[in-house]
Amino acid sequence: MRALWSAATGMKSQQLNMDTISNNLSNVNTTAYKKQKLEFQDLLYSNIRRNHLVEGEGSPVHLQMGHGVKPVATSRLFMQGSMENTDNPLDVALQGPGFFEVEGPGGEFYYTRDGSFKLSVDGDELALVTSDGYFVMSEFDDMIAFGDEFGQLSISESGMITAENEDGEIEELGTLKVVQFLNPQGLEAKGQNLFQPTAASGEAIPEDNEEMETRIRQNYLETSNVQIVDEMVRMIMAQRAYETNSKAIQTSDEMMSLANNVKR
Repeated sequence: MRALWSAATGMKSQQLNMDTISNNLSNVNTTAYKKQKLEFQDLLYSNIRRNHLVEGEGSPVHLQMGHGVKPVATSRLFMQGSMENTDNPLDVALQGPGFFEVEGPGGEFYYTRDGSFKLSVDGDELALVTSDGYFVMSEFDDMIAFGDEFGQLSISESGMITAENEDGEIEELGTLKVVQFLNPQGLEAKGQNLFQPTAASGEAIPEDNEEMETRIRQNYLETSNVQIVDEMVRMIMAQRAYETNSKAIQTSDEMMSLANNVKR
């Protein structure tokens, strides 16, 4: 019976839906995490009878039977998260659509909205890095490094990093590179709050420091945009849909048993 297979596809799809919701909830405290949503499509249809409407004669509609549902994509929703004050001068949040550019251990570039930066020793200098030790890139695609003679860093809204030297003078140490993508939903998540561009996202487009659409907030971090109440509602709906499909399988099995008993 079609109902068995249709309901089975519904159960499988709702299981993936529950997995997506659970992943969102588990990342509710992840810095700059962007929630995901599973998208579905109906499967192919069988034409049991076509309309054959000729000159007003015949049925005006088809008789079609569907074969269930399938998950087709997980869309990531890049709405702005809230700003959380940390009083840490190395914490920076992006207010707008931009991403920071960082360099991985193999020289590959990644993009992130997680601005919980740290200082790491690189030779005889200090370098600005992510929590995983990836170098934070400047507008010239090189790492931001400086000597230990500088005091506390100051980061402007345009990403310019300055600090006071031993003589009490303010020096510019570099400018954070901020980029945008034409279609950020096309980015491929790599874990560790990192993304890489794909053909769907387009290449990274550096923002103009003088006319930046994205503003940088020092001493702040962007929180996850997951809303717990919304996810709990979606979880209840997924659970109910799973139970309903399970009941459909049970009912179809009972109907098949009745049909088999009739033959006896």
